[in-house]
Amino acid sequence: MRQYETFELSLKGGRPQGSEAVVDLRAVFILDGTETSVKGFYAGDETYRIRFYPRKAGMCKWRIESPLALKGALEGSEACEPAEDAVSEKDTDIWHTNHSRRHGMVRPHGIHLEYEDGTRYSAVGTTVYALVHQERERVDETMRMLREQAFNKIRFCVFPKHYDFNRNEPELFAFERTDGIFDVNRPCYVFWDMLEARIAELQEMGMEGDLILFHPYDHWGLAGLSREECLIYLDYLTRRLSAIPNLWWSLANEYDLMERFETDWWKEFAAFLHENDPYGHMLSNHQCVTMWDFADVHTTHCCIQGDGMTQIPDLQEKYGKPVIFDECGYEGNLPYAWGNLSAFELVNRFWTAFTLGGYCTHGETFYNEEVVLWWAKGGRLCGESPARITFLRTVLEELPGDLLAAKSQWDQETLLAAMEEPEKAATMSTVVNCIAKMPKAQFADFMAGNREIMGHCGEEAYLYYYGRHCTSWADLDLPKDGTFRLEVLDVWEMTRTVAMNGVNGHVRISLPGKEGIAVLAVRES
Repeated sequence: MRQYETFELSLKGGRPQGSEAVVDLRAVFILDGTETSVKGFYAGDETYRIRFYPRKAGMCKWRIESPLALKGALEGSEACEPAEDAVSEKDTDIWHTNHSRRHGMVRPHGIHLEYEDGTRYSAVGTTVYALVHQERERVDETMRMLREQAFNKIRFCVFPKHYDFNRNEPELFAFERTDGIFDVNRPCYVFWDMLEARIAELQEMGMEGDLILFHPYDHWGLAGLSREECLIYLDYLTRRLSAIPNLWWSLANEYDLMERFETDWWKEFAAFLHENDPYGHMLSNHQCVTMWDFADVHTTHCCIQGDGMTQIPDLQEKYGKPVIFDECGYEGNLPYAWGNLSAFELVNRFWTAFTLGGYCTHGETFYNEEVVLWWAKGGRLCGESPARITFLRTVLEELPGDLLAAKSQWDQETLLAAMEEPEKAATMSTVVNCIAKMPKAQFADFMAGNREIMGHCGEEAYLYYYGRHCTSWADLDLPKDGTFRLEVLDVWEMTRTVAMNGVNGHVRISLPGKEGIAVLAVRES
C-alpha cells in the first residue's frame, strides 16, 4: 500500500443473486486514526473487489463486512508507505512525470486548484468525448498523441456519443442488454475493465480524467434512463472508480438538453456522488444554455461553455470557486460557429482565461475524409494551437504562484464615492461619470467587455495580456520597492524577449504593435 495510490482487496465468491451492480459488501479502513467506510463491487468471474485510497502514510487496518460467502482474508493490516516521488520510466519530458500518483487528488484551493500535497495544479485541458468508444487502434493512437502534448486534463464520456462526425457503433457499453434494453443491474465487466485501463494510462501521464457521466447525444436509450436506473449506475460507478485519484465527476455534458431528466434529479445526483464517494473528487456540471447552480454545496468548481472569459473575476467573486471554461469553442473548420475557431482565437481565449486566474480547455474539429475529429474520436492533432498552449503552460509553470485577476481602477463603488468628493469629481470625465451611474448589472456587463486582462502573483509577478489589441507601447505601474525584469511575450510566435531589467514604479515599455502580445514582470529583488 502506498499513499495516493489505489489499494485493492480481491475475494472470490459466487455470482450475486439479483443485482450485480449493487451488492452487500463493505469494508472499513482505519489509517492514522481516520476511519473510512467503502463499498465493494462485483467485477465478474466470481470476483469481488474493494478499493481504498490512502491519503496518509502509516499503519492501515481493515476489515470486511458482508453476509456474502466470500473466500479470502476478511481482515488485516498493512503499512502504507509515503508517496513515491519517482518519475515514470515511460516519460522523459517535464509534462508526463506521473504527477497524480505523486501528489494525490486535485482539490479546490480557494479560487484555484492544487494537489493534495499542496502542489499547484493548472488545468490545461483537452476534449475527446467518445475516447473509449473507438476501436482499440484509434484509442492507442490518441494516447500516443496525448503523450506528446502538455495537456493535464481530458474530458470524455462513460456513455457513447451519437452526433455529427461520430456515428460509429461502439463494441462495448457500460451495461449488458436484456431483451434489447440496457439493464443497469448487469454491468459489462469487459467495458469497465477497459475504461479503468485507459484511466490508468492517463494517470501514468499525469493527466486528470474529467469523466462525463451523462449527455443527451444518444440513440441507444442511455439518455432515457429512469431516476432509479441512474442511481444504480452511479452507485456502481462510485464503488469501482472512487478510489482512483486522477478522476473528476462531470455530471453531464449539456445537462439542460436532457429532456427526459427532471430538473431536480441533478442536485440529487450531485448529493449521491458526494455521499458515495468517500474521497470527494472534483465535481461540476456543464450547460448548453442555462448555467448550473455553482453555489451547490457539492459542486467544487464552475464548468462553463461559452466565450466570456472576461467574466472569470465576477464568477470567482460570486461563487468563491475555481472557474474553468471547459468548452470555449474549438479550433477547426466545421460549418458551425463552435467548431471553426482560428488557432489564434483559441490561443487568445486560453491566455485571457489564465491571465485572469481561471482555466481553459482545448478542442479540435478539423474535417477530414476519414471523419476522425479529435474532439469526438481522438486520433492525431493537426491544429496549430496545441504548441502555443504548451508555451503558455511553460510560462505558467515558471510563475511563483497562481494568478489573480488584477482589480480594475474602474470599480463602481470607488467611482461613485469619488463623485461625492469635489476634488476627485473634477478629474472625472463625462464618460466616466456616465459609466459610474450605470445600473449595477449593466456596469458589470460593461466592465466584462472592457476589462483589462491583467493578473498578478501578489507583488512577485505581473502578467499583462493585450489580446487582439495592437498597441505600440504600454504604461505599467509596478511596486516601487525592489526591481523587476520585464519580458515581452509573443503568444503566437512563442518567443520571449527581455525588454528591461532593474525597473520599478511607473514604466513605459515599447511593444511590437501586433495581436497576441503579453508582458511579464517578475520581481528580481
